[in-house]
Amino acid sequence: MTQSKAAGSLQPIIIIGVLFFMFGFITWLNGALIPFLQLVCQLGEVEALLIAFSFYIAYVVMALPMARVLIWSGYKNAMSIGLGLIALGCALFIPAALSQQFGVFLLAQFVVGSGLTLLQTASNPYLVRVGPEQSAAARISLMGILNKSAGVLAPLVFTWLVLQDLGHITAESLALLDETQRQQQLEMLSLQLITPYAGIAVAILLLAVALRFSALPDLPAEPAPVSTGKGKGKGDASVWQHRHLVLGVITLFCYVGVEVIAGDTIGLLGSALKVPGATTLTSYTLAFMVLGYSLGLLLVPRLLSQRQALAISAGLGLVLSLAILLSDAGSTAISALLWGWAGIPLLPDPVSLVALLGLANALVWPAVWPLALAGLGSLTPKGSALLIMGIAGGAVLPLVYGALSEQTGPVSAYMVLLPCYAMILYYALHGSKPKHIAAKR
Repeated sequence: MTQSKAAGSLQPIIIIGVLFFMFGFITWLNGALIPFLQLVCQLGEVEALLIAFSFYIAYVVMALPMARVLIWSGYKNAMSIGLGLIALGCALFIPAALSQQFGVFLLAQFVVGSGLTLLQTASNPYLVRVGPEQSAAARISLMGILNKSAGVLAPLVFTWLVLQDLGHITAESLALLDETQRQQQLEMLSLQLITPYAGIAVAILLLAVALRFSALPDLPAEPAPVSTGKGKGKGDASVWQHRHLVLGVITLFCYVGVEVIAGDTIGLLGSALKVPGATTLTSYTLAFMVLGYSLGLLLVPRLLSQRQALAISAGLGLVLSLAILLSDAGSTAISALLWGWAGIPLLPDPVSLVALLGLANALVWPAVWPLALAGLGSLTPKGSALLIMGIAGGAVLPLVYGALSEQTGPVSAYMVLLPCYAMILYYALHGSKPKHIAAKR
C-alpha cells in the first residue's frame, strides 16, 4: 500500500518534470535567438530585445483568458492545450525564416509565449497543490533544476544546429560584403532555423498527445469568478484584497525582468565586448541557476524557510549588481577565479558577474509562488493568472536595459537591476506576510 502511494505521488512529478524541461528549453532558446536574429534581421539593441518582449508580453495579454481555459478544462487538459499552442508557435518559425520578416518572428514568439502562459498557469499551482504546502518550494526547485538544465543545453544545441558551419559570419564580416553577397549570407543564416524548429514543433505536438492520454492525475481547478477587470465581480474584489498576492505579482514582475536580463542580455553584452561564441553565453547563467536550485532543494525547508531563501537571494542580487556596475570591462580577474581552474576560456568580468546572477535568481521563483498563493483557496486559479501576468517584467525591463545600454553603455545599463532586487528583498522581509486589504466602500 505504501509503495503504491509513493508510486502514485512520484508519477505526476515525473510527468511535470518532463514538461518543465521542455519549456525551459523553449524559453532559454531566446538567449541564443536574440543575438542570432540581431544579425539576421540587422537590428539595433532595443529592436533585438523586442524578441524577448513579444515572448513575455503574451503572459500579460493571455493570462486571464488562459485562466478561463484552466477553469473550463482542468489542469491536465490545460497543459495539453498549452503544448499544442507552443507547437504552433514553433511551426510559425518556418515561414518567418523563409521570409526573413522580423514581424513574423515576433508573431511566432507571441504564440509560443501564449502556450507557455497556459502551461505555467496550470503547472505551477499544480505543483503547489500536489503535495504539502511547506515543501512546495522544494518541489518547484526540483522542477527548476530540470528547467534550467534544459536552459543550459538550449543555447549550445542552437549554436551547434544553426551555426556549426556558419560561425564565421559576423556583423564585421558582413560589413565587408556588397549588398548582394550580404543578403545571400543572411538568407543562408535564416534558413538554418527551419529544420530545428520544425523538429521541435513535431516533438512538442507528440508530447501534447501523450500528455492528454497519460495517467497524470487531473486536479480539478476550483472555479473562481473571472471578470473583465472592471471591478464588478466579487471574485475580482476578493483576490485584490490579498496584499501578499498583489505584492507577489509586483515581485515576480521585478524578478522575471532581472532573470531575463541576466539570461538574454549576456549574449548581447558578450557581442559588445567581442567575446567569441556569444550565442552560448546564456548557458553560463543557466548553469549557475541549476546550482542555485540544487542548493534550494537541499536547504529548503530543512535549514532555510522560503522567506529566508528569498531574502538571501535578493541580497546576493544586490551585491552582484553593484559589482557589475563597478567592474572594469577589460578585467578578467573574476573570470580567472571562476573558470581558470576548469580550463574554460576567460571572459571579461562583467560577463562573469552577469552569469553569477543566475545563482542569485534561482530561488526567487520557487519561493514567491507558495508565499503569494498561501490562503487563496478557490481563488487560486485567478491568483495564479495574476502571478503569471507578473512575467511581463521579462518583456518590459529588458527593453529598459536596451534603452539604457544605447545611452550609457552595456555595462552601466545593469543599474536597472538595483531597484528590482530591492523590491524582492522587501517582499521577503515584509510584503509576503498575509494581510487582508479592506475593500473600499
